[in-house]
Amino acid sequence: MVMSNGLTAKNGSEHFGTVSVAMVTPFDSEGALDLDAGQRLASHLVEAGVDSLVLAGTTGESPTTTTEEKLALLKAVREVVGSGVKLIGGAGTNNTATSVKLARDFEAAGADSLLIVTPYYSKPSQEGVYQHFKAVAEATELPICLYDIPPRSVIPISTETLLRLAELENVRAVKDAKGDIAAATTLIDQTGLAWYSGDDPLNLPWLSVGATGFISVVGHLAPAELRALHTSFSAGDLVRAREINAKLAHLVAAQGRLGGVSLAKAGLRLQGIEVGDPRLPIVAPNEEELEALRRDMEQAGVL
Repeated sequence: MVMSNGLTAKNGSEHFGTVSVAMVTPFDSEGALDLDAGQRLASHLVEAGVDSLVLAGTTGESPTTTTEEKLALLKAVREVVGSGVKLIGGAGTNNTATSVKLARDFEAAGADSLLIVTPYYSKPSQEGVYQHFKAVAEATELPICLYDIPPRSVIPISTETLLRLAELENVRAVKDAKGDIAAATTLIDQTGLAWYSGDDPLNLPWLSVGATGFISVVGHLAPAELRALHTSFSAGDLVRAREINAKLAHLVAAQGRLGGVSLAKAGLRLQGIEVGDPRLPIVAPNEEELEALRRDMEQAGVL
């Protein structure tokens, strides 16, 4: 597996990898979990250069999959990717007790690390946010990546809370979909936390301020290109990195229209990789949307 050895940071890669895809959960034509398709997709992504997979994240349709389905997919993927690929369990919910149990379940199932999102919908205070993450961290020995995504959680993880959380032994990283690069630059320097781009439009800018890598959605459709972007930056070939980033912007635009799950599942189908349709309330693209996606994928050079 290609690893960073140049300009990109290495911090956290031993737990969370460098180029990660927040993998979809494949379903069959009846809407049931399709473990064979999950294994095929995981193998495809890893063969193209992905060294980490998030399972049961938002793009994995965590709100509409059961705990049993989440754990079964992780175990099935481990069978085909082995120990060299980091498997990150999406154990975050807006219920602290549920998150604690899910964290323990993922640890028992063989996850390498956990992704824990800010508790959404309930809008707790920053003290509540801190206590939520602290409870999950104390329930497991696995390294934890905090997921800061105010567009979905409504509230951010504040700078002060991130500084407090960085003192917890197994809080090791942040997946940043807040996009406050100025604040994060200081935090990266002060906390020692590994930083991961959680928003594909900012993948390249994040590398420039010390991010270790990406946790990507568009990487479903362009895993080799995403690896090449990371490798080019690490080697100091900024011209090549910018060229790749500009092409990937077509996929970012499509994601903005369709949402991550619909983009990934429909785009994979166009590439000949069948993973089924999303579960409600997410829907597959209509014919007009599918044609627009096809054009974007062609412009991105992935179809």
